Formats: sequence, C-alpha cells, structure tokens
Amino acid sequence: MSPEEERDFHEYVAAQTKRLCRFAYLCCADWHQAEDVVQTALIRLYGAWKRARRASVDAYVRRIIVNALIDERRLFRFRREQTRPELPERPQRSNGLPEERAVLIEALLRLPKRQRAAVVLRYWEDLPGDQVARILGCSPGAARNLTMRGLAALRASLSTENLELFEGVPS
Repeated sequence: MSPEEERDFHEYVAAQTKRLCRFAYLCCADWHQAEDVVQTALIRLYGAWKRARRASVDAYVRRIIVNALIDERRLFRFRREQTRPELPERPQRSNGLPEERAVLIEALLRLPKRQRAAVVLRYWEDLPGDQVARILGCSPGAARNLTMRGLAALRASLSTENLELFEGVPS
C-alpha cells in the first residue's frame, strides 16, 4: 500500500470507527461483540483497501460487518456460554440515551438478525434499498420484504404511547 493510500485508510478509520461500532451494536446488541466485529472488519478492509475504494468503502465495510454477525457458526465457535440456575438481572438503561431512543433500541434488538440489519441499514444508516440488498446479499425484493417485516414487528412490539416514533416511516 502506498503512503497516500495508508494515510487515506487511517483517516477513514479515525472518522468512521464510532459510526461503524454503533451500526454493529444495533445489529448485535452487544458493545463488546460490536467492537470486535468492527476491528475484524477494519483488518479485512485494510487488506482490500484498493478494491474497496473503487466501489463504496462504507458499503464494503458494512457488508463485512453484517456477514460476520449473521454467520452464527463462526460466532458460536468462539463463544463460551455458561448455564446458571438463575437468570441474570437485566442491564439498566444508560442515562445518556433519551427514553425514546432506548425504547426503540430495545424493540430493535428483539428483531431477527436479518430483519434488524435491513431496518438499521435502511432507516438508521439511511441507505437506498438497492444498497441494502447488496450489503445483505439478497435481491432488492427480499431486502424490501425483510425491511417491511422488521418495521411491522417493531410497530407491533411498541406500545401505542411510543408509536409516534414511527410517524415519518412509510408503511
């Protein structure tokens, strides 16, 4: 990699790491896993920097993140789960998030992974439907279907008092 490409890569990482971590968190609901996946994605991106720059770097790295999160077999190999006689307490909400955002994120985390990824890519990241389909590795119709079902599940899971969160989102 040339010094100029190296500098461009470092600038991209410095500017986008927080946003990529937020995206990964919305897809997996675990900050530690999100950070790990983003680090893995950035390592892979470094190796493919020239190819990624020819296309869309953001789309390329999001695709890496989504693929890593959806591939359950790869995740289960490294995850060590322990059984306990009692369920752990639910984590408390962060005081830094507004109540509406916390409610929305909780509802979003109850969606299946592919639906969650489709909704986050389409409405949180504000990507066009065709780009969502490319990142998810499916047809545009399938991406629309995942998004539609995800939004329907979100609407059903939110109480009527929180429904105003989706006022601007098309049905």
